[in-house]
Amino acid sequence: MGAMNAEDLAKYKGVYVYAQQVDGELGGIAFELLGKAKELAADLGTDVTAVLIGSDVKGLTDKLAEYGADKVIVVDDPELKDYRTEPYAHALASVINEYKPEIVLVGATAIGRDLGPRVSARVATGLTADCTVLEIGDFPLNPIPGQEQKHNQLLMTRPAFGGNTIATIACPDNRPQMATVRPGVMQKIEPVAGAKAEVIEYNPGFTPNNKYVEILDVVKEISNAVDIQDAKILVSGGRGVGSPENFKILDDLAAAIGGTVSCSRAVVDSGWKPKELQVGQTGKTVRPNVYFAIGISGAIQHTAGMEESDIIIAINKDENAPIFDVADYGIVGDLNKIVPKLTEELQKVVK
Repeated sequence: MGAMNAEDLAKYKGVYVYAQQVDGELGGIAFELLGKAKELAADLGTDVTAVLIGSDVKGLTDKLAEYGADKVIVVDDPELKDYRTEPYAHALASVINEYKPEIVLVGATAIGRDLGPRVSARVATGLTADCTVLEIGDFPLNPIPGQEQKHNQLLMTRPAFGGNTIATIACPDNRPQMATVRPGVMQKIEPVAGAKAEVIEYNPGFTPNNKYVEILDVVKEISNAVDIQDAKILVSGGRGVGSPENFKILDDLAAAIGGTVSCSRAVVDSGWKPKELQVGQTGKTVRPNVYFAIGISGAIQHTAGMEESDIIIAINKDENAPIFDVADYGIVGDLNKIVPKLTEELQKVVK
């Protein structure tokens, strides 16, 4: 992949967000990315554009405006009714080639993980996946003799090597600078009621070819599980809980304080709880007001998904468990004795 010359690089302007919608409904990740895009655009003195791809989705533009989009580019075509890799990749790559954004942010959802890399390859740029921090700055971070230090670069930070180190990555020689971001990491802004965006309709044309898969059937799993990302109080259990039956003591605690039960990867791997309740690097990133970590040792992959919680309370019989390094309050002891007592005391005060 050859580097662009300075003249080509200068043609790319603006911060773009892929505004994921499914069945005519915008995902929360679209609003989270717009919140981050506004910060980046302010640092660059530019504006924020949402890219909306689908069929009959024009009605969603006002909502994107309320959450921070200055412009919305709508690619609306019957071929885009359901997400399919080929037409969606063609749509987003065409938008990038036509409008030349400086930065493109995509959610690291099931759709975004499929779409982002394909689009970056088509437009011949790099993509940093699963970013946890995005900021504008200099690259290299510290000047290196004999090497030009470029300013106003997108610095993309992500866990590397299984979360044991943090890497900051830039894409100084190509545009756009592309990143995927996990849901729950960035914060949406308070919506501005009645805000309007400039709406641009664009259609690059869609000719079905042998890469257009045919969707025969869409099967939706009906899940009654609450979304742990929305919970204000999470009562999270790990392998130390001991058995699926023993999660009842966590259910009781959650019920006493209006919380939601979540879990660590070990619990999902053991088949005790469904994947949608998993917190961590391979699960969901959460930031509740209160996070109880019960029988969770606190591997870095788990703490990566919950360390932004306002208050972390850890209960573990191992006083050397790494979870105590991130906890605000730690109780060393047997969770089978501590949790029921805690529940009992809380039931007295929470009415």
